[in-house]
Order: sequence, then C-alpha cells, then structure tokens
Amino acid sequence: MSRKSSATQAEPSKLEVGSEVMYLRSNRVVLDHTVGPAEIVISGGKIVDVLPKKKRDRLSGEKMLDVGDLVVMPGIIDPHVHICEPGHPSCEGFTDVTKAAAAGGITTVVDMPLDCCPPTTSLSALHSKLQSAKGQCHIDVAFWGGIAPGNQAELLPMLKAGVPGFQCFLMATGVDGFPHVGLHDLHMAMNELQDTNCVLLFHAEQEPSQSMHIPKDTTEYSTFLSSRPDTMEVEAILTIAELCLQYMVPCHIMNLSSAEALPIIKDAHQKGAPITVETTHHYLSLTAECIPPGGTYYKCCPPIREKRNQEMLWAALRETEIDMVVSAHTPCPRDLRDLTSEDFLKAKAGIASLQFGLPLFWTYAKSRGFSFHDLVQLMCKKPAILSRLEDRKGSLSPGMDADLVVWNPEAEFQVNGDVILHKNKLTPYLGFQLCGTVFATLVRGRLVYLNGKITPKAQGDLLITERKMSTKVSTPYY
Repeated sequence: MSRKSSATQAEPSKLEVGSEVMYLRSNRVVLDHTVGPAEIVISGGKIVDVLPKKKRDRLSGEKMLDVGDLVVMPGIIDPHVHICEPGHPSCEGFTDVTKAAAAGGITTVVDMPLDCCPPTTSLSALHSKLQSAKGQCHIDVAFWGGIAPGNQAELLPMLKAGVPGFQCFLMATGVDGFPHVGLHDLHMAMNELQDTNCVLLFHAEQEPSQSMHIPKDTTEYSTFLSSRPDTMEVEAILTIAELCLQYMVPCHIMNLSSAEALPIIKDAHQKGAPITVETTHHYLSLTAECIPPGGTYYKCCPPIREKRNQEMLWAALRETEIDMVVSAHTPCPRDLRDLTSEDFLKAKAGIASLQFGLPLFWTYAKSRGFSFHDLVQLMCKKPAILSRLEDRKGSLSPGMDADLVVWNPEAEFQVNGDVILHKNKLTPYLGFQLCGTVFATLVRGRLVYLNGKITPKAQGDLLITERKMSTKVSTPYY
C-alpha cells in the first residue's frame, strides 16, 4: 500500500526488508509532548535512547535508516482482530493477517477468541491456538480468551497462561461452541475474576425488550439496520455498567456504533466504574445513507449507522469519551457474503480493513483537527494499556520495544485489489482515495515491511507468558 515519495529518505539507505536497524533518524518523530527531529537508538530489539537528531559520520557497518521528513511514531496496536485459525482454512490465518498488518504500520494485534475452531474458551483451546500461530506471525500477536456459559473454571488457568482478558457476548453469536452468556454466567465470571488485573470485553448488543417491525425487502440496508436498533446497544451497555460498578472488574465496550449509549458510559465513569470503550474505522468512515442495495459487504454487527450518529462519535473522540479506535477486522470469504441473493439478513457480518486503519483514521481525522499525538493516544497508547502491554509497547521511550511505523501523512493512494494483502479482498473501501502511506514498519528493531516489501521470514513473538496472579488493578486511563 506504499507509494514512493520524494520525502522518503534524506539519505539513501542500504538496509533491506528483514534488516535490523540500530539508528533511525527523522525530522518528524512523535514523542510524548513534541514532534521534531530526533534519532532513535536501538539495541537488542529495545529503544535504548532518543536523542536530538545530529549529523555525524557513519561508522563502518552502522545500520542507519534516515527517513528525512517522514513521520516516525510508535507502531500501531490493534486489540480487536479476528483470526480464523485453527479450523477455517478458507478464511484468514495468521500469515495473511500479520502481513497485512505489517503493511499497515501495525506492530501488534490481539486475536479475538470467536472465529477459530475450537473457540478460545478453554486452556486446551488456547494451546491449540498457540500451536497454530507458531512460526506464522510477521508481527507480535497476543490473545484474548472467551467467556461462555459454564467455563468459569477455565478463566484463571487461561489468565495465568497469559491472556490479558476475556471476550463475551450478550446475544447469540452464530458460532458453535461459543454461546452467549446470561446474567448468571456474568456474575459467576466476574466473581471469579475480581482483583486479577484482567479486563472483560463485551460485544455490547442484546435482544431488545420490545418486539420490532422489520421491513420485508432484505436487499435494502435499511432492513438490516432496522433489525439492530440503537436500543440493543443501549440496553446491553446499561447491563455492563451496572455489573462493572458492582464488581469493579475493568470492563471494555467493543465496537461501539451507537452514540446514544455514550451518556451511560459517561455516567458510569463519574461513579467510578473502570469502564472503557472503543469504536471502529468503519463507524467513523462509512454511513448508512451511502450503502447500496445488495451491498452485503458493508454488513457488520453492530451496524453502520447514519451520518448524524457518526458525527456524534467523532465529537466523543474529540472529548475523549471514546478511548480508542480499532479495526474489528473480520475476514469473510465472498461466498458467505450472499452476493448472489444480496440478502442482508442472510449474509455473514464483518468488515476487512486491518491494512488500512492508519490511513482511514488519518484521512477523516486530520480535517477535524486531530493531531499525530491524538492518533498515538487512540491507536497506540490506549490499546497497549487495554491489552496489558503498556510496559513494553505504545510509546517511543527508552526500555520499550523498538516497534515503529514510518509513514507519509501527505501522500495519497487508492485502495484496490492489487495492494490488499488480506486473503479475502472484498471490502467496502475498494476505490477509496486515502491519505497516509506506510513506508516502513519495525518490530523490535527489525524491518518487517519496507517500501512495499514484506520480510519473507515470520519472526513475530506470541505475547503470552505464564505469570503470577496480580492483585493490583491498572490505573484507568479515562
């Protein structure tokens, strides 16, 4: 997805994709409080120092990358990515996902427990997932566990094995082996997980308390939208907020689409609830009014809503009422999109966008006054905290992993099938003109992506290590 630019490098580099970098220079390095010239010193995969940029003679054998005016910032962390391995060979596995992520400036993803077989709701299933991922990942990958009815005895073993938390659903998932939970299941799980420093992630929709009238023409997007009204999110988030306040277990609202739920979250914050919330690139860049009849590749749950709702989400981001922006990347083969009958109710839900998260956000955020620092907060630092990786990822500070993205925020490109590295290339963004091209992605100091090329050797880490159970709860960042 990269396009060559005259600003690519101030000094031509002999480094190739796969190389380790010892020094990285730029005139625009995004640090905690400044954007300016700096030199990042890297050793052993860690940032050793960040120095004022200085011109000096190179030493023989010195592995220097000078990128001139390109922006350098922490690698993006995407904590909401569906990887369909093991168990679904026609869908997207670790190799394709992590290559696409690297091309998009993403250095860490956290895999969701839903779309694999078996779902990651037990320690044995986690071990199957790890075995499947071994040797396939081009960037670092962490893993969420899942909560299902009756699996509370599996939660602490998975937590001890290294998952940072657990996802659950309040309504049917459509996935065998991962049913939704009821209130009794949530009370059991939250009682088990109190004082463990883990987080519960909620797909925040539940069946509405009142019956709905759904139009009959299932090729119209409005029919699908009518089947998933705002009340489904509002009622679910009311339930989550009450449980969060009762147990004080950190809770995270996934893929918020309805701005109507924001006052509930704000009220829970004011009462002291450790609750956070994400929204997605598609809710910020797509609107219901623009979805064509039969365009089932726009289907996702919760649904894409109207333009007025979208502007309220952007306002909430500006006021820091939404903590982060993620892809919720859900790969889906064309045959499951029901493209022939164009039936929104039958088509599988999910949008593929992982590779384009950075330019998608920047394209729509820059005109609204968002800065590079806002981008780092929403797509690097806060996702690192959510994923319990803030001690090693999310900022350009000495001692942190040397995970970096180098990109040109002024360059534009068009999304087409030739640049997409996702296995399943059907996406609503085909033909979109976006702003922001990735030049290089470094994971622990190694160039995994450089000017359109991916390193052939997968050397990403699986971020899961056995740990002692902590009783210290992380400081909330809202």
